[in-house]
Amino acid sequence: MSSIDIGLVGVGKIARDQHLPAIDSSPDFRLVATADPYARLEGIDGYDSLAAMLDGVPDLQAVAICTPTHLRHSQARLALEHGKAVLLEKPPGATLSEVEDLMALAERRGCPMFAAWHSRFAPGVAQAREWLAERDIHRIEIEWKEDVRVWHPGQAWIWEPGGMGVFDPGINALSIVTEILPQPFFLRSARLAVPSNCQTPIAAELAFSDAQETPIQAAFDFRQTGPQTWDIHVDTEDGRLSLTHGGSRLVVDGQVVLEAEEREYVGLYARFAELVAGRVSDVDVAPLRHVADAFLYGRREATEPFIE
Repeated sequence: MSSIDIGLVGVGKIARDQHLPAIDSSPDFRLVATADPYARLEGIDGYDSLAAMLDGVPDLQAVAICTPTHLRHSQARLALEHGKAVLLEKPPGATLSEVEDLMALAERRGCPMFAAWHSRFAPGVAQAREWLAERDIHRIEIEWKEDVRVWHPGQAWIWEPGGMGVFDPGINALSIVTEILPQPFFLRSARLAVPSNCQTPIAAELAFSDAQETPIQAAFDFRQTGPQTWDIHVDTEDGRLSLTHGGSRLVVDGQVVLEAEEREYVGLYARFAELVAGRVSDVDVAPLRHVADAFLYGRREATEPFIE
């Protein structure tokens, strides 16, 4: 199969840090254009909007959308209406109804669509899923804490409706847990800490359980300083499994089973190439549904104003 001509919508931090290196190293994709009213890439045709890019490069085969969440629905619809395969940076939409609308449109148009939960491609995730599939699980603890000033410098949209606040990174943890646990689980309580000058939470404490009443506790916080914490611990009949460093380190019963370089987006684009070749979609809304439940079910607590 020849390389897939892809256009990148949004040339911000996540695109530059992750998507561009992954595309550059991929044998499956060739970046031919970008759409961003504020930024350009040297040597690549740049357009001020997705509409202009689609008009300017009619033979484009795929589009990766890396804009703020609240913009993705309209952009994805436009790309799908033009018959393009679509990769949606996580989360795939601001609401479940937006994503469901895109799923229906992708099916009608026969266009592959990929909800790109990049953390599921962390090195230890697949092996953790296999190990847990054969064991009784007693308890799960999730700790996902990072510094918003490092990962979203000056990005006010993350505090606005649709921006998700601390759930922007927290949904990565939920994408892993929904992937590795053999049973679905459900929200039981949520406490959301929302700064008085923001619309989305800066921290969250969530309690879930599955049908067997297995306790699942999650703590998300955007105020972390120093070392960042992206850890998941699962207690089982055969000891504790720990996925740490965002899933790049796997420890089972005190023994390091796997420790590897983070290459999530390389795996993500390899998966997207498979979907484009097979003309099929891969859109799992489970992580987004848990976030929606937290906003619906959560108890909101005001905190001091947040100033970046």
